[in-house]
Amino acid sequence: MTNTTAAEIPAAGVGVPETATLRSVTGAEPPAHKTFWGQLASSFAMFRNPKSLAGLIIIGVFVLVAIFGDLIAPFGPLEKDYQALRQGPSLTHLLGTTHMGEDIFSQIVFGTRGVLIVGFLAGIMGTFIAVVVGVIAGYTRGWRSESLSALTNVFLVIPGLPLIIIVASQFEDPPLWVIALTLAITGWAWGARVLRAQTMSLRNRDFVQAARANGESLPRLIFVEMLPNLLAIIASSFVGTVTAAVLGLTTLAFIGVIPISNLNWGTILFWAQSNGAFPSYWWWYVPAGLCIAILGVALSLVNFGIDEYVNPRLRSAGERARAMKKRGLSVTDAVTVVRSAPSGAQAPAEKAEEKK
Repeated sequence: MTNTTAAEIPAAGVGVPETATLRSVTGAEPPAHKTFWGQLASSFAMFRNPKSLAGLIIIGVFVLVAIFGDLIAPFGPLEKDYQALRQGPSLTHLLGTTHMGEDIFSQIVFGTRGVLIVGFLAGIMGTFIAVVVGVIAGYTRGWRSESLSALTNVFLVIPGLPLIIIVASQFEDPPLWVIALTLAITGWAWGARVLRAQTMSLRNRDFVQAARANGESLPRLIFVEMLPNLLAIIASSFVGTVTAAVLGLTTLAFIGVIPISNLNWGTILFWAQSNGAFPSYWWWYVPAGLCIAILGVALSLVNFGIDEYVNPRLRSAGERARAMKKRGLSVTDAVTVVRSAPSGAQAPAEKAEEKK
């Protein structure tokens, strides 16, 4: 293997093709043109970050619990054991029981399904509204852009929780999709605001201008030219909407707005608070609170990974830190560059001493 100095490496685009530069530096053949599956994999490169992977694994565990809850839960969510009232964790009841002898572990398992359904439904609907409003407001000009921007600003300042309480109180037993839709309507504005700003930046790029000059239709400009470049921001908006929806659902259940028939983690906290479980019967409220916190942390990790992918500074810093760890170096270590003086050169102090 031959050593190549920086001076010997020609700059890409200066008399030497980029492929030749890549071959001279790495010794490997340049990558071939990406296939469809390669483009699809590169679209999800934002999830290759260790933070995103950790968050996705945690979310995947919750999804499996929600799908196979009937097989995981040892008891029904409302099945009562009058011989074990307010009993602590045991081999029979892993997380203890309520004041009615209901198994708390089974309630958490069955409650996971409602939390994830509402969270992901609200995320999908809220992100869809944010994409439509944000991209159209960012691409168009004049009164259309200003009207959609004003609509977004109105929803930004509307207090979400009181509006959700008013809408949910109109139903005796609101279905999950109604709750999700209400949470989506109150949570799309932030994503639309970010997407509008990014779309305004993209509409003046060369590739968009070239496509417009070639006579491309507006749907093709948006769906083919612009949306692939907005994928990371859309994913970040989706994760943020899901997080807000989960917190909103559990909050509504905890304050008693959602009926007890919609079992979720917030309902468990509501019954624990109503029956004096704080602070003596910790097994009644701590597991549900931990589930909310763990799911929030998982969503935040995914969001951090997406932010690192979107932000070039964060991405380069993360790659540099991982490269240092592979070499056994600590990221926090200070590095001092020591240069040896050329032969025959004297320090200024030595020269001054000789003159004396």
